[in-house]
Amino acid sequence: MPSALPDGTPYDRLDDGTPRGHADATPRTAYARLFAVPGTVAFTAGGLIARLPFAMFGVSAVVMIAGSRGSYALAGAVTATGLTVTALVAPWTARLVDRHGQARVARPATALALLGSLALVLCVRYDAPDWTLFASCAATATSPNTGAMARARWAHLHRDDPASLHTANSFEQAADELCFMTGPALAALLCSALFPEAGTVAGAVLMAGGMLLFTGQRSTEPPVAVRPPGTRAPLRAAGMPALLAVFLATGVVFGALEVTTLAYVDGPEAGLLIGLQAGGSCAAGLVYGLRPVAAPGDPRRLAVCLAAMTALMVLPLLAAASDGGPAALALALPVAGAATAPTMITGMASAQRIVPPGSVNEGMTLAVTAILTGIAAGSAVSGWLAERAAPGAGYTVPVAAALLGLVAAVLRARRPTP
Repeated sequence: MPSALPDGTPYDRLDDGTPRGHADATPRTAYARLFAVPGTVAFTAGGLIARLPFAMFGVSAVVMIAGSRGSYALAGAVTATGLTVTALVAPWTARLVDRHGQARVARPATALALLGSLALVLCVRYDAPDWTLFASCAATATSPNTGAMARARWAHLHRDDPASLHTANSFEQAADELCFMTGPALAALLCSALFPEAGTVAGAVLMAGGMLLFTGQRSTEPPVAVRPPGTRAPLRAAGMPALLAVFLATGVVFGALEVTTLAYVDGPEAGLLIGLQAGGSCAAGLVYGLRPVAAPGDPRRLAVCLAAMTALMVLPLLAAASDGGPAALALALPVAGAATAPTMITGMASAQRIVPPGSVNEGMTLAVTAILTGIAAGSAVSGWLAERAAPGAGYTVPVAAALLGLVAAVLRARRPTP
């Protein structure tokens, strides 16, 4: 039946619900369609600016603390504390966003996080006791999940257009990869070229400006949805535990690939290789967004994505086993990385699909929390293997994690969510 895009452009749907012509979409038409809606360019720009510091703060804190205190162990412990507290606090912040609106909650939450970042800079600069570093870093945990809020806006704008929503989710995943490609490099450059605290200070400025621009776009902000009485929390929604297991496994893949590559190459080429991996994922995400999808978040599609991920994660392991060195990994990692974006895009669509009304931000933030937990676990396990096994042995961890994620996805697909 005839329908229309949010900007009023008419189109027809095929029998399976896919907008007519979407299968033949090009990057110009498919992605231009997203930004035809007034306000989308501004909130996307603000979201990218506000999201970049998340990829900068870890490297910045390590460089800043290790340079001042002479201890990478202390620096790692402080950043791990911040990550752990963020994983605990983020779902509660997201719940407040769902209940009271993005602008009303995100601005004060960001202000509190920025005070924590600036307190960390001052504590390092003026040689405060070590415990103050942990307290300051923990205070940054109120940072809102900008990616979840951006996806919630797209979900609201394209709530009646599954194909455009799929393209929007693909764009957001590519934006995540772009930030994590450029953020650490920018942080390292600022800290080395200017002064050790420069990365943290610049990240705070970017977060403040980006969040003000993002939340200032009120026309695209989704309305506050009151959760009906008796509605289950997102964590207890049907299919959510299995989906979180998939995100946990995907996080292990991310963490293990990064640490194993750093340990295996042990040189400046490692950063380039990690960038190639993220680049492969970014490109795959943009291409995947052009695929026609009638039902984003289909459990069977997620299982297919994880099956492909399991197969492609074998490539870095084979490259390391063949003793091909960085050149072999330069070919294997982008291809392996290309498997992660479709999995993340489909998984995030699944989260949007199964969470109760009025809980989109909380549901997607739970997914991010599972990913962060997986990254921490994957980093720890692969780091342990790097010290006690042959070089490159850590590449077995992503294969095993992807396989476990596939099992969780298959079990979920056998019991589809109503």
